[in-house]
Amino acid sequence: MTVTQSENTTTGHTTTGHAATAAAATGAAGPATGPAFALLGTVQMSLIFALTSLVVPLPTIGREFSLARDDLILLSAAYGLTFAGLLLFGGRLADRFGGRRVLSAGLLVFAVASLAAPLAQGPGILLAARFAQGVGAALTAPAAMAVLRAVFPQPAAYGRAMATWGGLSVLGATAGNLLSGVISALAGWRLSFAVPVAVAVTALVLAPRLLPATPAGAGRSLDLPGALLATTGISLASYGLVLTDAHSWGSSTVMVSLLTAAALLLAFPLVERRARDPLLPLGFLRDRRRVLALSAIGLTAAGTATTFVLLSLHLQQDLGWSALRTSAAFVPFAVVLLAAGRAAGPLVARYGAPLVSTAGLVTAAAGLALLALTGLAADIPYAYGLLPGLVLLPAGAAAAFAGAAVVATDGVEPHQAGLAGGVMNTAMELGPTVVFAAVLALGSDTISLAVSAVAFAAVAFLNSRVK
Repeated sequence: MTVTQSENTTTGHTTTGHAATAAAATGAAGPATGPAFALLGTVQMSLIFALTSLVVPLPTIGREFSLARDDLILLSAAYGLTFAGLLLFGGRLADRFGGRRVLSAGLLVFAVASLAAPLAQGPGILLAARFAQGVGAALTAPAAMAVLRAVFPQPAAYGRAMATWGGLSVLGATAGNLLSGVISALAGWRLSFAVPVAVAVTALVLAPRLLPATPAGAGRSLDLPGALLATTGISLASYGLVLTDAHSWGSSTVMVSLLTAAALLLAFPLVERRARDPLLPLGFLRDRRRVLALSAIGLTAAGTATTFVLLSLHLQQDLGWSALRTSAAFVPFAVVLLAAGRAAGPLVARYGAPLVSTAGLVTAAAGLALLALTGLAADIPYAYGLLPGLVLLPAGAAAAFAGAAVVATDGVEPHQAGLAGGVMNTAMELGPTVVFAAVLALGSDTISLAVSAVAFAAVAFLNSRVK
């Protein structure tokens, strides 16, 4: 649905970005908007926390289970493979059966899988648990956005909520990266699963009390052929890209995965044209503003995630830093991200979502450029080398993500709230996978950071040209 410029301006100038502010400003939507938003936001952060929680302790897990590099890559990617592949289907399930019902089902799967993972005595059970976590998350994430739409039924109130929602995933990823290192060093990697278990169980208990019941989409059918093509195609593409860490692009394993994925994804729009209720209505992506916003979301998620991985490896492997010291180096990143997330909403309210998103992309590009120039230099002190980039990147990422989230969901009808959630989360999950594969292909961390900076600047330029 294309939104007029006047509608964009109205939405942009009524958007705030802090959970408490959003709750206070939307009191007319119901007395429980604040607690409902807090519950849904905590769930969203927990899903992304769980996605990134094995990044730092992965070498420890490899030593404990005697896993080869290929096995570690699969273990690391397992959650993301099912999460990214099933998000579109999860969104349509939420639209078909009701957001709160699918949310509860997803939380139940997520809780059981998160409990099974730390109890695993062998790599097979742990791998299966990570796959199952991704399934639960793929049901939960878009359903949470469908419920959020019901909590804030007025477009202006929903826009205010989305300005805050946009930064929660980046914050959850940062928390997962930071806390997993601390928890692993102090108490072992298994304890990191306590966070998603506690959040999922609490949400299951509180959901019937705090969240509104969302209506099912009576009369709608499920596009199972489209779901099969999209899920298998996205999962195989992600798997093939992840494999480039250990295999060349020309290897049979990588090529079979990528070529099969390409064939399935090329067939997907042909099937969607004939579907009664398509998994992804092709018209949903005809709005250039929405496509650019989704690109900004994917790029922002990719830039922050890839930077964290590259710098974590550099500090530990090249400079010999401990996991705790490495985590401490990213504390300013987390503090700035939190502060910028709180400020992003009021900025969107004053200047409009597109402008804030563009400014955020430019700021993040500057941070990445600084990291490329000085961040990897061993002879430059932390305060002059890493710190400036670790301040600018999260400041820009929070603003870019908040503004893009508002634009990406602007004008979405309530009956497509789950679809919007699935598409937005898919962009957020595919971005890091694609960019990480590109980083491996480039073969140089410095060049990778510089290219990422150019990509951010390019999307910012394109974003500024769309009216």
